Amino acid sequence: MQIILTVLLVLPAYGQNDSIDSPYAIADTLQKDFGLFTREDILELSLRFDLTQFTRKKPKDEYLNAILTYYISDKDSVNQEIRLKSRGEFRNEYCTFPPISLNFKEAELIRTDFDKIGKMKLVTHCKTGNEVYLFKEYLIYKLYNILTDNSFRVRLLKINYFNTFKKSKPIQSYGFFIEPLDLLAERINSVPVNSLYITQKIIQPEMMDRMAIFNYMIGNTDWSVGNQHNCKILTIPNSSLGMIVPEDFDYSGLVNADYAIPAEGLGIISVRDRLYFGICRSEEVFLTDLKEFSDKKEQFYRVINEFPLLSERQKKNMISYLDEFYSGFDKRNSIVYSLLLNCKDF
Repeated sequence: MQIILTVLLVLPAYGQNDSIDSPYAIADTLQKDFGLFTREDILELSLRFDLTQFTRKKPKDEYLNAILTYYISDKDSVNQEIRLKSRGEFRNEYCTFPPISLNFKEAELIRTDFDKIGKMKLVTHCKTGNEVYLFKEYLIYKLYNILTDNSFRVRLLKINYFNTFKKSKPIQSYGFFIEPLDLLAERINSVPVNSLYITQKIIQPEMMDRMAIFNYMIGNTDWSVGNQHNCKILTIPNSSLGMIVPEDFDYSGLVNADYAIPAEGLGIISVRDRLYFGICRSEEVFLTDLKEFSDKKEQFYRVINEFPLLSERQKKNMISYLDEFYSGFDKRNSIVYSLLLNCKDF
């Protein structure tokens, strides 16, 4: 991407008390790399746009002008003009505050972490005052990060939404960025595949099994390789087999959103019921595949238990659901037979 240099507009770091009418100042120095997808601390942002039109019309085809403000230190913040629109299918219709797609392509970008980004997904709170589902989905991305670097990174955000249509109290909530596909592809030296004519047979077996078992563990049946539904396919140089990376976990049993229901025809009545959608393997292969899940169990639980923004009750609920998965790691290897019972022959 061609980088366009511009004057850096810097605001005092007002944080939660920020104002639309804050004065601008010019900074002589600036921290240019704030570890967008490598740091674990919460990144504070402000977004200024026509919230009235956004929440009423939920525009998916037409972008709205917006100003993104991110805080680079205790004293400085940087403004960038961007565009945004709503995204998603069900959440776009159901949520009072739908997920957002940010577009940086025609912005005059400064040389920071955003300068390589064209578009980026922002996962928002669905209903005002209820961020539990958002936190749980964020943690699921972090769990998959434990298994492999071939996964989407995420960054937790604290966001102030200002309405440019009328002066009103800002909406203050949490959200998280999802690493753009092109950045993921660059990081793991791969190329995204656009074809929809794909089966699990052309994915690297250990990678395909990892994703399928992970989705089984979290109770997610809302994915499909053939149309790249809630997963992305990539290729690497000199390989005839593809790579697969899962995304979008809000319909999983581990999140257990009040709006999530299983698709018709699956034979289950709740998203808390597990079904395995992966390709059939031998018992020996499944045992090998499952070993990394056994090895990572304590790390999974630690990620959940050490997350400060969920209540102890919600943490226990998530751990209890994972305990059901791990109960199959018994002397009879019951988990293997569960996978063999529902696996698919392609």
